[in-house]
Amino acid sequence: MSRFLNQRLRAFEAYVPGEQPSGGYIKLNTNEAPFPPPPGVSERLTPAEIRRLNLYPDPDGKALTAKLAALFGVGPGNVMLSNGSDEMLSFAFMAFCGSGVGAVFPDVTYGFYRVLAGLYGIPYEEMPLRDDFTVDVSDYLGVGATVVLANPNAPTGLALPVRSIEAILAANPRNVVVVDEAYVDFGAESCAGLVGRYDNLLVVRTYSKSRFMAGARLGFALGSEELIKDLKKIKYSVNPYNINRLTLAAGEAAADDNAYYEENWRRLEAGRRSASERLERMGFVMTDSKANFLFTRHPDIAGRKLYAKLREAGILVRRFDQPRIGDYLRISVGSGEQMDALCLALSKILERSPEK
Repeated sequence: MSRFLNQRLRAFEAYVPGEQPSGGYIKLNTNEAPFPPPPGVSERLTPAEIRRLNLYPDPDGKALTAKLAALFGVGPGNVMLSNGSDEMLSFAFMAFCGSGVGAVFPDVTYGFYRVLAGLYGIPYEEMPLRDDFTVDVSDYLGVGATVVLANPNAPTGLALPVRSIEAILAANPRNVVVVDEAYVDFGAESCAGLVGRYDNLLVVRTYSKSRFMAGARLGFALGSEELIKDLKKIKYSVNPYNINRLTLAAGEAAADDNAYYEENWRRLEAGRRSASERLERMGFVMTDSKANFLFTRHPDIAGRKLYAKLREAGILVRRFDQPRIGDYLRISVGSGEQMDALCLALSKILERSPEK
């Protein structure tokens, strides 16, 4: 680092994204979808649209905002767009933490929450998950801080029912509850229907996972008009043109074809069940994931070793070097061919390496 770096940030621990190799690997490490966006997306990105890149995009993304509002049964004033959901989470930490308000989130969850708290100097508390990695709802009742919950959680894939989220909302009327629903479409319940009932709820969504557009960098939030205005105040202060024209156009086209997505969500759920059953037959244990990934370990081989052996076999998965989950691997649900290759590689590894 240079001598010019802000002193407070010198010990800052940045979030480490999943490895993005140039080629030669089967990528099951970043929860990307094995399906492309619907045909309407590519049809919308015409040469005429590209020629308009000389013009700034609509900073409000009014056309896309209206489509998403209709899709989720809320008003346009309840929707805000962002450059990926990570930007929205960043805005939320800035807007609803600080000045004596801290943040609380699980000890095993999306690592970006801890990074954001550190980046903005926000005090935070990590609530331990139970031994089975489930969230203890009682930990979040009346905490006097901004609550941040990934639902389904990452990397465990476990989900809380809406009634549990509602209990947390009701017990924290003076604080915002941020529900990160990046994976909710793969089998969990969305809290979007609660937006009109709780003015302290912010639901954060992304096009990266269940909308099959990770490369587009598009996210959005659903919340009360007051919360959305708070977030827009920050956006217009720091980055008013945060979403490019082509991404807005692609997002609109994707919002027009929900049936395409619903069909492929079912396919991914079926692929998850099939892969889970195959791994269980090999002796793996795993959580009841409601996301597009499996969170699994094998009792006879350490996670670090298994991760390395899979990499040698040309398959990338995700491992987190944390005490409670170091033996677990997070494995994205890929295509049928990719999951076949994974299972074949694992069977060979287990035959050769039965010991830890």
